Amino acid sequence: MLDILYRDTLCIAVNKPAGMLVHRSWLDRHETRFVMQTLRDQTGRHVYPVHRLDRPTSGVLLFAFDSESAHLLSRQFEQQTVQKTYWAVVRGHLNGSGRIDYPLKEEADKIADPFSDPDKPAQHAVTDYRCLAQTEQPFQSAARYPTSRYSWVELTPHTGRKHQLRRHLKHIFHPIVGDTTHGDNAQNRAVAAHTGSTRLMLHARTLAFNKPDGSGRITVCADVDGQWQQLARAFGWQIPPP
Repeated sequence: MLDILYRDTLCIAVNKPAGMLVHRSWLDRHETRFVMQTLRDQTGRHVYPVHRLDRPTSGVLLFAFDSESAHLLSRQFEQQTVQKTYWAVVRGHLNGSGRIDYPLKEEADKIADPFSDPDKPAQHAVTDYRCLAQTEQPFQSAARYPTSRYSWVELTPHTGRKHQLRRHLKHIFHPIVGDTTHGDNAQNRAVAAHTGSTRLMLHARTLAFNKPDGSGRITVCADVDGQWQQLARAFGWQIPPP
């Protein structure tokens, strides 16, 4: 059963679990659990995706109940009128707040995107960040330091490039904990050993959008899962309720 965060006659938002695919993909033919199919079974209705979250990312995921509402909601994402915030745990102390304005080249999958242009110019990409908490832990994750530092940050993407948050945090040398593609594997192993958390520490915390019928604006908030809470306790952080 999926945790339903918001529902009306036109759309529905759920808290996507980390590690769960949004829909069936021929690249993951062995998988049997998908958010779309689970939600269809749970509600007894067809649902239409209007945006996506990467498989290892958890948090707010929005669907429409009809194709017209899906079109109207998707257009909000395209026009950047949807407001999103994410939580992440990153390596090192990332102080205060700031903006990452760094163009990103399109990340093409060699199998899924065989005809993509490798010489396509980098695309405009902007992410704001704000530090929520920091910690210094008494375990070693790098040979030259006896302790390890981490930050809990809020991220607000203003563009929607593939893996934007993960790539932007890597760019400023504060990779997200648990990121096996763009992260620091030594840090990942150290955190897993000392906190028990093995997931990508990236969570879609809030999503604000206009209802498809124009009757108001909705803000949806998703709580974090058990592994996230476990890491927060180990680091001495208090998670506020949604």
